[in-house]
Amino acid sequence: MSEAKQPFTGVIVYERLRRAILEQALLPGTRLREDAIGEQFGVSRTIVRQALVRLESEHLVETQRNRGACVAEPTLIEAEQIFEIRHCLEAEVIRRLIDRISVIGLESLDAHVDQEARVQGKNGPVSIRLAGEFHILLAELTGNRILAGYVSELVTRCSLILAMYSRSHSSDCAVEEHRDIIQAVRDKDIKVALSIMDHHLGAVQGRANLSGDQKEDNLQSVLARYSEDPSA
Repeated sequence: MSEAKQPFTGVIVYERLRRAILEQALLPGTRLREDAIGEQFGVSRTIVRQALVRLESEHLVETQRNRGACVAEPTLIEAEQIFEIRHCLEAEVIRRLIDRISVIGLESLDAHVDQEARVQGKNGPVSIRLAGEFHILLAELTGNRILAGYVSELVTRCSLILAMYSRSHSSDCAVEEHRDIIQAVRDKDIKVALSIMDHHLGAVQGRANLSGDQKEDNLQSVLARYSEDPSA
């Protein structure tokens, strides 16, 4: 006799939708119908609305007149400003880590990049999400929650920017540059670490273009992939 699946909670619905956005399964502009989401996850529209409000506070979702909630669509001006501030904040992250990162912190970074390497070339959406989470982890290891919060917001918004404007790319260089950043921090070589980070973020920004080529994907077909057992 199989065990009954655990019910979805508002937190899990929020986390699954957020992951679908960060993995670029739900593309910018995708309409997020409360009834369709509620039906797919087996929850009330009230729970769905709470999840959408939380995502809107993170600038991943926006409410549009006559359309309701949609995955946010950053403008090119916003994109340029986000990358500009991200360069500044991630340089500050490096400066702080050089002085205070622990052995355990370095090990956690190594483990994360090992995870990136395992899915490299096998699962593009997960690779995209893990690449962003590496930068969030760097910021969290500074011990400054405010700084980490700002970096997390910028990284997630960059995911939307790349979903809208970027050309196809390989994640190979990202994994290797992440390893190089870790090594420079381990060596306490701030000049090299800052140089690698600047080049790395410049490469990410350089993938943005005006092609606007976006694939369309049915909302429910996407949600079906993210509505597995919530206890999993």
